[in-house]
Amino acid sequence: MHDRMESRPSPDQWGITLRYVCALLPMLFYGAAIGANVSRHPDRLPVALVDVGLGVIGLVLMGWRRRWPWQIALATALLSAFSSMANGPAYVAYVSLCTHRRWRQIIPVAAVSWMGLVAFSTLPAITEATDVSIVTGTVVLGGLTVFGLYFRGRQDLAASRQEAAMLAEHQQLQRIEQAKLAERLKIAQEMHDVLAHRISLLSMLAGGLAYRKDLTAEQTREAALAIQENAHQSLNELRTVLGTLRRGGAVQAPQPNLSHLDALFDEVRAAGQQVEVEDTIGDRDLLPTQSGRHAYRIVQEALTNARKHAPGSRVMVELAGRPGHGLRIRVSNPVLFATTAGPGGRLGLVGLAERIEMASGTFRHVVQDGRFVLDATLPWEASHYDATGDRG
Repeated sequence: MHDRMESRPSPDQWGITLRYVCALLPMLFYGAAIGANVSRHPDRLPVALVDVGLGVIGLVLMGWRRRWPWQIALATALLSAFSSMANGPAYVAYVSLCTHRRWRQIIPVAAVSWMGLVAFSTLPAITEATDVSIVTGTVVLGGLTVFGLYFRGRQDLAASRQEAAMLAEHQQLQRIEQAKLAERLKIAQEMHDVLAHRISLLSMLAGGLAYRKDLTAEQTREAALAIQENAHQSLNELRTVLGTLRRGGAVQAPQPNLSHLDALFDEVRAAGQQVEVEDTIGDRDLLPTQSGRHAYRIVQEALTNARKHAPGSRVMVELAGRPGHGLRIRVSNPVLFATTAGPGGRLGLVGLAERIEMASGTFRHVVQDGRFVLDATLPWEASHYDATGDRG
C-alpha cells in the first residue's frame, strides 16, 4: 500500500492551489482576529508579528510536505503551539500525512498537535474559553484525521477503477488479437488445403510432360489442358480465400463435402495418380455437413501428401462408417525412403491434426509394413436414427 502511495502521480495545478487555499482560509480568519486585537492593544504588535511570521514559515514548509510528509507535519504542529496563523498549514500538512495511513507517524504527530493546541490555549491564562478552545481543537483534529483517511480511500478507489479499466481494455485488446490470429490461422489452413492439392497436381502433370517422351500429340494436348484447368481453378480458389481475408469474415468458400469425393478421385486419376477406393459408408446423406467438409479435406490432404512423398505409387483410400459409429478414413501409400519432404514438409499433417482435434475426432499416422498409413475418425451421432435403420 505504501509503495503504491509513493508511486502516485503529483497532484495537478488545481490540486496544489486548492491545498494552499485550504491553508490560507484559517490564516485569514486568525489574521483578522489578530488585527482586531492589535487595534485595541497596540502593545501586542510584536507578538502579532511573530505569530504572522511563524504562519508564513508554515505556509512555506507546506511545499515540501510530499517529500517529507511526517517531518513537515511535525514541524507545522510545533509552530501551531506558538502561532495561531500556523494552524492553516498545520491542518493541510496533517491531512496530507493521514493520506499515507502510516499510523506510527500519524499518532505521534497527532499527539504533538494536541499538546500544541493545549499549550497555545493555556499560554496566556486558563479561562472559561480555554476548555472550549481545547474541545473544539480536539474535534477539529479528529475530523481532519477521518477526512485524511477518507480522502486516501477515495484516491485508492479511483486508482483501482482506473487500473480495472486499463486491465479490461488490455484484456479486450488481447481477445481481439487472439481472434485475429485464430482467423488468420483458419484462413492459412484453408489456403493450404486448397492450394497444396492443386499445386501438387500441377507438379505431377508438368513432370509428366517434361520426362515422358512417348506421349502422342493428343496426350500432350490433354496434359496441357489439364494443367491449364488446374491452374485456373487454383487462381479462382485463391481469389476466393483472399477475398474473404479482405472482407475480414469467416471462410465461406470453397466448402466441399463428402459428395465431392468422387470428383476429387476423378481429378487426381486424370492427373496420373493411382487411387483405389473402398467406400462402405452407410446412410451418407445423414452425415452432418461439417463432418463431410472435414472428411473431404482429410482425403484431399492425404492424396496431396502421397503425391509429395510417394509420387507414382498406388494409394489406397478406405471410407467406412454409419450413424452412431463414427466416420473412419484410412489412406495408405508405400513409403519411398529416397524421397524428401521438401519445404513445408509435415505441415499438412499438423493442419489435419488441428482440424480433426477441433472436430472432436481422433487422428494418427504411422509407418506399417512399408506403408505410410493415415487413420482418422470423425464423430457421427446417431440422432434421427433408430435401431431398425429407419430415419426418425
